[in-house]
Amino acid sequence: MYNWLQRVWYDKSRGGWLLIPLSWLFALLIRVRLILFKLGILQSVQVDVPVIIVGNLTVGGTGKTPITLWIANSLRQRGYRPGIVSRGYGGIKNVSPQLVQADSDPACVGDEAVLMAANTECPIAVHSDRIAAIECLCEQGVNVVVADDGLQHYRLGRNYEIAVIDGARGVGNGRLLPAGPLREPRTRLRSVDQVLIHGQWENSGPRPPAAMSFQLHANSVVSIDKTQTRSFADLSDKPVHAIAGIGNPARFFDMLRKQGLEVIEHAHRDHSTYELDDLRFGDDFAVLMTEKDMVKCRKIAPQNCWYVPVSILVDDVEFSTWLEHLEHCLAQLKSISGISYQ
Repeated sequence: MYNWLQRVWYDKSRGGWLLIPLSWLFALLIRVRLILFKLGILQSVQVDVPVIIVGNLTVGGTGKTPITLWIANSLRQRGYRPGIVSRGYGGIKNVSPQLVQADSDPACVGDEAVLMAANTECPIAVHSDRIAAIECLCEQGVNVVVADDGLQHYRLGRNYEIAVIDGARGVGNGRLLPAGPLREPRTRLRSVDQVLIHGQWENSGPRPPAAMSFQLHANSVVSIDKTQTRSFADLSDKPVHAIAGIGNPARFFDMLRKQGLEVIEHAHRDHSTYELDDLRFGDDFAVLMTEKDMVKCRKIAPQNCWYVPVSILVDDVEFSTWLEHLEHCLAQLKSISGISYQ
């Protein structure tokens, strides 16, 4: 079912028209929910610190978690005390918000939260109630919050919205769930403060105006215990097994092929959990996985398993100008609300 939906959404496979009536119903529910918020029947909660939302319109991965990290780390370098809030998807439903560490159990707090904790010194809190999670972060002394996902979580008041789009897949067939991948109509992009595109814009739809692009780049592989690093060239003499349990596994496989590797694909659903049999293939080929998968496999992975860390590549001038604009927005909020950034 999952693979068929992917073909319908992005490859225009036949049969998707059967789902269109359900998309009409979904559109109605979206409109009713927005009306309830406008009438005040449902209410947004504005917390005591500015909230920057990093989200997407489509189901599946677009690169928003690396962008969330990049923004939080950039704000920290500029003197802010940012914190990151996440739903903790894939973890258990805890009674109270959980602060995440690099060695936290992803089964408890979610794989993306552990990945972020390993790549930032900013405090991270997870909970299905993001308001409660932000209150937990405020107790840690943060003065600005970056929310990983939550564009459609209107209960959480926000001061700045960022929508991240996969440049290769765009908005798919442009339809709402379940006939398409959209969580909201594509016109929602007009109301966000900034659109970021992961990779080059390669689909037939119009490129969002004023959007900026970024790339995810990898130049080495690292052992699961983080004691060894190897170049891609070191692995090019044999095929490699590639494991990806992310929103768009094909992007990971393509990245490895661009590094000159012969890839045997093993795609899993986003946030999948793994057992030892998922990592053994009866040969001596190296097994490569994403860092998001690594945090779930680090206790069971055989010695031939490696993960591929990625870094963000941006236009320094363009993104520096944007960060200055973001700082200006935060400064305006400070003057209005009296929030301290010291």
